[in-house]
Amino acid sequence: MTERAAPRVDAAMAAWVPLPRSFFLGDARQVAPLLLNKLLVRDGVVGRIVEVEAYRGAEDPASHAYRGPTRRNGTMFGPPGYLYVYFSYGVHWCANAVCGPEGTGHAVLLRALAPVMGVEEMWARRPGARRERDLCSGPGKLCQALHLTREEDGADLVTGDGGVLLAADDRSPPGRPGVGPRVGISVAADHPWRWWVPGDENVSRGGRSPAPRRRMDA
Repeated sequence: MTERAAPRVDAAMAAWVPLPRSFFLGDARQVAPLLLNKLLVRDGVVGRIVEVEAYRGAEDPASHAYRGPTRRNGTMFGPPGYLYVYFSYGVHWCANAVCGPEGTGHAVLLRALAPVMGVEEMWARRPGARRERDLCSGPGKLCQALHLTREEDGADLVTGDGGVLLAADDRSPPGRPGVGPRVGISVAADHPWRWWVPGDENVSRGGRSPAPRRRMDA
């Protein structure tokens, strides 16, 4: 993996605190709701996480890690706190935060963000969006808006090495997040392993639906 620049930081971001490695050590089901309202930072373009899904490695047939390590999913089996990026059905990229002890293959899919900074850059990358809430309201959309591709697979979300960082500000996760089944999978679809910020307009359209669609995602 080639060396990449750390994310750009300006005065408005000085008070943000990068998440420590220990934050990501728990089970994906524990880490996922705690990621709500955290900040995903990509070279000055920032979104607040408002929807996530947990995937649990070998214990989860909907996970890419279910059948063990491959060239594609290798990052999932590495240390926690790294970014796993994959191409979904030849259509778009999806970004995940690796969690759990090294070797377990746990990860949290980042499903939706609320734009915070760099909105003009998001519009430039998502010219088909009609409203600001459409910029990052889905896993593929947020990767387009923040320009996350396979090049960012393996980026360190703790140190920012790789140009992507996860940080906290003064906003805590919701005390009672929305909870429901994961979206777009064809197996283990009944597990309530999706969480979102209630009432946030940036939650994905599929995430707002009570019924999962028939498609394998992460």
